Amino acid sequence: NLQNIPIRTARGQQIRGAFVSGEGKKIISADYSQIELRLIAEISGEDNMIKAFQDGEDIHASTAAKLFKIPLAEVSKTQRSQAKTVNFGIIYGQGAFALAEQTGLSRTEAKQMIEAYFETYPKLKEYMAEQVNKARQVGYVETILGRKRHLKDINSNNFVVRGHAERNAVNAPVQGSAADVVKLAMIKIDRELEEQQLKTKMLLQVHDELVFESPVDEIDTASKLIKTEMESALKTQVPLLVEIGVGDNWLEAH
Repeated sequence: NLQNIPIRTARGQQIRGAFVSGEGKKIISADYSQIELRLIAEISGEDNMIKAFQDGEDIHASTAAKLFKIPLAEVSKTQRSQAKTVNFGIIYGQGAFALAEQTGLSRTEAKQMIEAYFETYPKLKEYMAEQVNKARQVGYVETILGRKRHLKDINSNNFVVRGHAERNAVNAPVQGSAADVVKLAMIKIDRELEEQQLKTKMLLQVHDELVFESPVDEIDTASKLIKTEMESALKTQVPLLVEIGVGDNWLEAH
């Protein structure tokens, strides 16, 4: 399963290196940057996070500056790394115990960091609580395009089972919305490639990444088309950002 092969492992790199372009062609990799964070900011209406994205800030450094109450220029690599862990951990409903394990902080420090995070992004906290409450009442949550994820265990008497459903109530709309955006982009790109009679082919989608094979003389045209359609797949306040890579194989392109 390609979705379970991390790019940073040697095995993941070997497998990506095995996807080689044909003669006279190149592989194009187009990857959404931090799409889940951008979409949770969009869906929750969290002004502080939306502004950071609109201003083109490094969101992890920006979060660290707010968490540690220091100027952006003074954020250390360690502080940025801790903020990054919290940023992504919050999406998955991570608690103080898991955060402490990942960052090397004590559980008390991790708990304080989560509290500081929600003070920094109060609308995010409200949104997460609303999602859980909505799921308890109607039994499902929805993506940005209205696709439903039913959560039959949201009112379970079993604490562990209910906790899992509550985390899904927060995470499913975010991951599901990212999937919505990628699928919209795929449809638009396919239509444009056909209309412009290009020979570039869409090969596969893995998470937030689309992979193409393109004749050398189409690379610039196809890359611009792909980036434009992916970044404008859905009208959002938060800019969607796509990074393009080109190479003789998938590893080089990524």
